[in-house]
Amino acid sequence: MKIPQVINTYCPRCNKHTPHKVSLYKQGKARTLSWGQRQLERKRRGYGGEPRGRLRRKAKITKKVVIILTCNECGRKVWRNLGRLSRAEIKR
Repeated sequence: MKIPQVINTYCPRCNKHTPHKVSLYKQGKARTLSWGQRQLERKRRGYGGEPRGRLRRKAKITKKVVIILTCNECGRKVWRNLGRLSRAEIKR
């Protein structure tokens, strides 16, 4: 799906429709010292095998796409979920 670079949509801070700059959400690097990651590393030690069990069902082949809309007037960022898409790109 091709997404336009600028979308005219409602801004809750400006309380009106304004042009918004569009960017794709990209997940940041996970923290290595977070509590969940430390527990996972503990369970991986030794001869334990899979720490959370093996995934037996068929894996999903697409990811849910999220876009970030940034208001051109006030700079407020709004996230919008587009659902499952095989490909999403911003039109140049």
